[in-house]
Amino acid sequence: MSEIVRVALAERGYDIHIGGGLLDRPGPLLKPLCRGMTPVVTDENVARLHLEKLVAALRDAGIDSRPIILPPGEETKSFTNLESLCREMLRLGVERGGVVLALGGGVIGDLAGFAAGILKRGVDFVQMPTTLLAQVDSSVGGKTAIDVREGKNLIGLFHQPKLVLADTAVLSTLPPRELLSGYAEVVKYAVLGDVTFFDWLETNGGAALAGDAAALAQMIAHCCRMKAAIVARDERESGERALLNLGHTFGHALEAASGYSGALLHGEAVAIGMVLALRLSERLGHVSRLETERVAAHLRQAGLPAGLTDLGGERPPPERLLEFMARDKKADAGKLKFVLARGLGNAFVSADVPLDAVKAVLAE
Repeated sequence: MSEIVRVALAERGYDIHIGGGLLDRPGPLLKPLCRGMTPVVTDENVARLHLEKLVAALRDAGIDSRPIILPPGEETKSFTNLESLCREMLRLGVERGGVVLALGGGVIGDLAGFAAGILKRGVDFVQMPTTLLAQVDSSVGGKTAIDVREGKNLIGLFHQPKLVLADTAVLSTLPPRELLSGYAEVVKYAVLGDVTFFDWLETNGGAALAGDAAALAQMIAHCCRMKAAIVARDERESGERALLNLGHTFGHALEAASGYSGALLHGEAVAIGMVLALRLSERLGHVSRLETERVAAHLRQAGLPAGLTDLGGERPPPERLLEFMARDKKADAGKLKFVLARGLGNAFVSADVPLDAVKAVLAE
């Protein structure tokens, strides 16, 4: 039995199905969408674990699926792979009235969704997220993009999926570090808009991460409901949706400085970025040191980094991080935008942050 969260976007609205075993029986949900040949875009790691089972289930439902297997890792979100994916889908004969299945984490969802959005001026796609990070965040809301040298997710478009199937059972196959990376985004939702949820995470987050099915499904559904409500009110990030970038201005700069390598996962960068955003809020008088330390302690207790000192090795210099932050897609009229907080659960966006304060936080 799955829980269903609706993303209310009028004719572009869709359902998020959350529950165990959805990849074992996707036919009833996908059959109405899949006309003709249906590509399944995935990566080598996910293919090894889940592709054969999914293809068999699609075959049983009378769906003609064709796998397209890409390399794993953030480096896959590139112009080169975008072109090769589009050309492969054209070679297979994807029709404008067809649908593309994105089976994987945020990298596959972003790349496959972007390719679907530009192929033949727009082909439908379905998100089948296999990581916690993708299930609670990147698979919902229609943001698709690739990375370039100048920064993360700077080339992309909004292209809403037709359906999201979040199979919680597949999370048991994730390496612990990948699972924790997703948990950073979970904590983000609590910090930006729901202190009661943060209380719940302090009590139940460990059980969810340890595989408690009920706690895990409840946690994911709560995040999806929060994001669905925000996306319904602000689809294209002209206002409130920017709150979902809490920790990302700092985090994306950290990822860029690491060269988008496996040395720093997206969720790890967001965890550090979230604490840096709170420390900046603290420096500007918006939040207490006690609240900042509460979030940092919870992240570290879960096993996530919560500061630049947790990176190990050589820290990127503040000047280099500021260079990447200046190229961030959230910059407006030459000014950096930061998501700050007036206490836990009460985030806000500010474009009036003194650069000296940012430098001081990065240098601490």
